[in-house]
Parts: sequence; structure tokens; C-alpha cells
Amino acid sequence: QVQVVESGGGLVQIGGSLRLSCVVSGSTGNRYAMGWFRQAPGKEREFVGGTNKNGYRKDYSDSVRGRFTISRDPTKNTMSLQMNDLKPEDTAVYYCAAKANPRLAVPTTVTGYDNWGQGTQVTVSA
Repeated sequence: QVQVVESGGGLVQIGGSLRLSCVVSGSTGNRYAMGWFRQAPGKEREFVGGTNKNGYRKDYSDSVRGRFTISRDPTKNTMSLQMNDLKPEDTAVYYCAAKANPRLAVPTTVTGYDNWGQGTQVTVSA
């Protein structure tokens, strides 16, 4: 059974930084595309960024490009999200997602992934 586990959320001041980590376990030789999504209260879950299965392709939403950076170890199915210059609008529950044996493109939609973590809260305050 595949498990996706995030860690690293917390409370940070405006302009601060946080690093989230994600691990996919329970697979048997599968390679995964991995992505980060976030969901704020009353809003839909939205794509933040992701990588394809070999880690060579990365994609980011316009709202975080230049501030957030994804790192990926495809041999271990692990991924991190370095978040810098955080803003109040970044406050949300952040989810890691994984897609087994995908095509080379980076999935950017919720339906593009079939394994999800429980989420970790990120709160940016003044």
C-alpha cells in the first residue's frame, strides 16, 4: 500500500521561510511524478508545483514561481519544497501527491495524482 507523508509545516512571519518534505513509501520499484498542492479555507485545492518521475522537469504556479523551489530525489521518491519570502496568502494546508508510472510531463491538476498525503498546515502571520 502506497503512503505519502508530508512534514515541515508550521507558523512563520511574513517574509520568512519554511521547508516541507514528502516521502512516498510502500511502492515496489514504481517511479512517481510528485506534486505539491495547497488548500486555504473556503477555496479549492490548487497546484503549487511539481516534478515529473525523473525529477528533470519542474513546474510551478505563477503565484509561487521565484519564491518556492522543489528538490527531488527520484531514486528515493522523496521531494522537498523550499518556501521563501512567504506571504499571508500562502497560508493553507499543503498536500503532497504522487502519481505512479506517469508520462514525462508534470501533472498539474488534482485528478492527475492518485496518492495523497494528509496535509501539513502552513500559517504566515504578521
